[in-house]
Amino acid sequence: MIKSELVLKMAEMNPHLYQRDIEILVNAILDEITTALSRGDRVELRGFGTFSTKERDARLGRNPRTGAKVDVDEKRVPYFKAGKEIRERLNVKPVKGKAKAKAKA
Repeated sequence: MIKSELVLKMAEMNPHLYQRDIEILVNAILDEITTALSRGDRVELRGFGTFSTKERDARLGRNPRTGAKVDVDEKRVPYFKAGKEIRERLNVKPVKGKAKAKAKA
């Protein structure tokens, strides 16, 4: 799902709100997450997950086209860890009786 699809889905779920207002809200949330990460803060959305940054050390890389050695500077990269609730919703286990019935059919 891309951001525009998220805005459309939220507009369908909230017909009393204008689509442009929902887009402003989505942009504000994403901008605030980005700003917090750039400050080095951690953002936790209970039931969804945690956004943070990780430090990557400087290293010696290679240009894939030429094979030449390239110095890669140290940098911070975004990191997301899914929360317990979202992991549980993604990994729903079927009820044993229903699984057997489907296997015989």
